[in-house]
Parts: sequence; structure tokens; C-alpha cells
Amino acid sequence: MDNKFETIIGLEVHVQLDTDSKIFCSCSTEFGKDPNTNTCPVCLGLPGTLPVLNKKAVDFLVMTGLALNCDIASYSKFDRKNYFYPDLPKAYQISQFDLPLAKNGYIEVETEEGTHKIGITRIHLEEDAGKLIHEGSIDKSSGSLVDYNRTGVPLAEIVSEPDIRTPAQAREYLNYLKKTLEYLGVSDCNMEEGSLRCDANISLRPHGQEEFGTKVELKNMNSFKAIEKALAYEQKRQRKMIDNTDEIIQETRTWDEDKNKTISMRGKEEANDYRYFPEPDLVPLEINESWAEEIKDNLPEMPSVRKKRFVKEYEIPEYDADVLTDSRELADLFEECVAEYNDPKEISNWIMGEFLRLVNEEKMEVDETKITGQLLGKMLKMMEDDVISSKIAKTVFEEMFHTGKDPEEIVEEQGLKQISDEDKLETIVENIIEENPEAVEDIKNGKDKAIGYLVGQVMKETKGKANPQMVNQMFRDKISEL
Repeated sequence: MDNKFETIIGLEVHVQLDTDSKIFCSCSTEFGKDPNTNTCPVCLGLPGTLPVLNKKAVDFLVMTGLALNCDIASYSKFDRKNYFYPDLPKAYQISQFDLPLAKNGYIEVETEEGTHKIGITRIHLEEDAGKLIHEGSIDKSSGSLVDYNRTGVPLAEIVSEPDIRTPAQAREYLNYLKKTLEYLGVSDCNMEEGSLRCDANISLRPHGQEEFGTKVELKNMNSFKAIEKALAYEQKRQRKMIDNTDEIIQETRTWDEDKNKTISMRGKEEANDYRYFPEPDLVPLEINESWAEEIKDNLPEMPSVRKKRFVKEYEIPEYDADVLTDSRELADLFEECVAEYNDPKEISNWIMGEFLRLVNEEKMEVDETKITGQLLGKMLKMMEDDVISSKIAKTVFEEMFHTGKDPEEIVEEQGLKQISDEDKLETIVENIIEENPEAVEDIKNGKDKAIGYLVGQVMKETKGKANPQMVNQMFRDKISEL
């Protein structure tokens, strides 16, 4: 921040695990169903019901812990976190307090300041609460409704060490975390649907001081950009308060996107406010060595490792590898195509260019498109064999993107085959020479750029179907004879 004060940031990330059923019952976790339809006596906390732990949720949390360099606890337990809120039907949440499933991990992030190691204190398993839906202002004619569909959806809470020093580092940490979770397939990390939510703690202290300053919690930030902006605002607000000798209060603040500022919500609770005690209806959880090893052996290749391999194995630039490994689906598409057509850089150019352009224009996810590595590889082979020109290839690619059709079928249906017949091209070339005497004269005088202009005229005449290399050579041969 400056030479006098150091910013201390810690992040708490809640991730909905992508299991088919909830953590302690068989209700569906499907998003978007009618309110209060994905519920049963267990997740509604009705008297006499008992929770049964979902093994898949445990597997997913162990996978996450291993991928983030954590120690996996051989013995852990569940606890009751007691608090009253309308969307918490039991008036307590089943969570983990003193014996979490995973702890002592870390990740490394790259920012303009270089590589920065950020510790992960713990990752624990818990159940999600419901969701309040507010209708207008709270008065006699309107109020809040509660939807319990989300109640009991399994959550992984990932708590970082207070090792983050800038809002930019916080954003990179979250980007790395999101990418890793998506590679693992444990969550879709959709912030709009609440699959990934983040709270931040921030404080300032003089450089060289070991004791932390008074921390403030930030909530209700719905994007990584908003988190970075909220932290930057809070950084300035707290520094201004210190300069004015105002007392910083330990509190929870919310981010107001419209006003671009944080606003006080309430005083911050401490752990003892929740009256944690061991969950009596669930036995302690033991993860034996063979269970953890089996999960470890089946972990997918992580993005940072895959990026390094792409640079080494396919000899593509680091920038390309970074873009291609941004999502598991994009990296898979690249490697599927390389298996079909062995020109990694050409494939990288098409994926980073035409493919991502269409993905962004159509506002689609990579796995929602109809392009496959086999289709792209086949189209590139057709370019190499001069069946289609590079210009026509863009038309073919766009059709493949929208329909999933075979490129050969598209070329045949639309009559896009490249013209490589010398007799057909010769007539067109001669006509272009006759119609452009000034360009011909320029070429005779050594101005090679004019060749490109003449080739462009042929491509225009043939609607991009002429073989540009053949046309180029034909112009050179014919003009040299004049």
C-alpha cells in the first residue's frame, strides 16, 4: 500500500460441492427448481430425523485438500454451529470446528510483484443454509420469503492464512482456486448461482509490527472484480481513519456495487458466539491411508502442471499455454485436436482466435459449443491439402461451431471447395491484369505490394475460393513475360 502500512487480507471461500444429493439426505441439489421442492424432513430439521453423511461430499473435499497441498486428517468430526436465522430451519448448522478434514495447505500465485505463496489454514465440510428472497421494502404489504432448496447442499469452506497483501493478490488467489476446483470437477463455481461465495477479512498494521490491526469482514461481493474493488476501497478507508486517529471497529461490512463503497452491516461475531459442540448424531470421520491414496491416484493433472507440460511438449509460447489451460475443457479441446492434426501452434491460434471469439460473442461456456478436436483437426487438414483457403476456413469453422457438422459436408453443401484448376484461374488472372495496368506497372518497377492487391481482386472475384499461392505465382509468371 505504502511504506508506512502493510495490508493484511484473509479470504474465506464457500464452495458448493457438485454432488447429486445433499450432504445429509437424498434430496436433489439441482439449481433452479421451484422454491421448497428439493426438501425433506431431514434437511428441514423436523423432530426425530437423523443425518446420514454423503460419502461423495467427503471424497470431493479430500480431492480439494490434496490438490491444494493440504494434510488430510485421519480423524475428524462434525460440530453444531448454533445461531438463529430464518433460512436455517434447525437453528444450527452442521459444520466442523476444531478437527477439520484438511489443513496446512498452500498455493502460489503470480502477480506483477512476482510469485507469492499463500497458506491455506483449513478446508472443512459443512451444510449450506437456505436463501431469503426479499420483496420490495419491508412494510405491511411486503417482506421476505424463504426458499429451503439450498439447505443441506454440501459446502467446502476454504480458509486462507492472512498472507495476502494486495487486492490484486486476492483476485489471483481466487482465480487459481476457481480454476483448480473446476479442473477437479468438484464444483461448477458459478458465482451467479451461489456455487462459489467469498468473504474477506482486511486490516492494516505499521510495517515491522507483528500484531495485527483491527480486522473488518467484507460480505456480499458477487464477482472477483467486486472483491478486488471492495478490498481496495476498504484499504483506503482504513488508512484514512488511521491518519485521522479514528478507531477502526471490528465489524461486518457489505459492498454496495452502485455506490462503489463498503457499508456497515453489523458487529462481527466471534467463534464463542456460536456455542460450538460436537454433533451427537454423527460419528467421527476416519479417513484411512488407502482411501486417501485412492483419491490421490485419481486426481487429474492440475492447471499449473498442465501449462508447463504444454510449453515443453508442444513447444508453444507460455502465453498460449496459459490461455489454453484456463479451463479444463479448453485444454482438452486443444489436446484432442493435436492428436488429430499435429501442428500445436496452428491449433492454438485457431482456439485462441476464432473459437474464443465466437464463445464470447455467443456468451457460451466452452463445453456448450459443438466444436470438437476431431472436427477442428479435420478442417485444418483440409486447409493444408488446399481443399479450402484460409479465408473459406473461417466460414467453415463458424458453421461447425453452430451446427457441429463435418467440415467436408459443409464444404460440399455450400460449394466452398478451393479452386486449384489452372485453366479456370488463368482466365481470371488475365482479366485482372488487363483491368489493372497501374498495379502491373508498379510490379514491373519492383513494388511487390501490388501483387497482394491483384491476388485480393482474384479472391474477391472467386468469393475466396481461389488458391492464393497458385494465383500469386501465376501473376508473377505472366507479368514477367509482359
